Amino acid sequence: MATLHVDVVSAEELIFSGEAKFVALPGESGELGILPHHIPLITRIKPGAVRIRRADNDKEELVFVAGGVLEVQPNMVTVLADTAIRGADLDEAKALEAQKAAEEVLKNAQGGMELAKAQSELAFMAAQLSTIRRFNNSSRK
Repeated sequence: MATLHVDVVSAEELIFSGEAKFVALPGESGELGILPHHIPLITRIKPGAVRIRRADNDKEELVFVAGGVLEVQPNMVTVLADTAIRGADLDEAKALEAQKAAEEVLKNAQGGMELAKAQSELAFMAAQLSTIRRFNNSSRK
């Protein structure tokens, strides 16, 4: 079966590097699914889960990304993320706490910039919580 090489990189470290059968992630215009021999593509990505179907054991790896850039070549996918966290390293309690704090700031926002920042933080935390829940459901299987 054909595979593609996947690298997920943050500013701090290489998060994932390996062979995969399939990759799915939140593109700027919607969910993207990438199989081997995909046409070349460069696009921005939104906060959310990068799902990688590993070639070696057919298990799904989850990585939360806070946004960034995706480059696709026929046999290679590179995700350059602003922030990337392995699914196993995500902390639901901290994410819920941060979401509540963002909701509180949103309620009390005075100006346009403060409101926009609070809305952005709330969207970021919602995407992170969605990834955590997806990871928790997939690790139970």
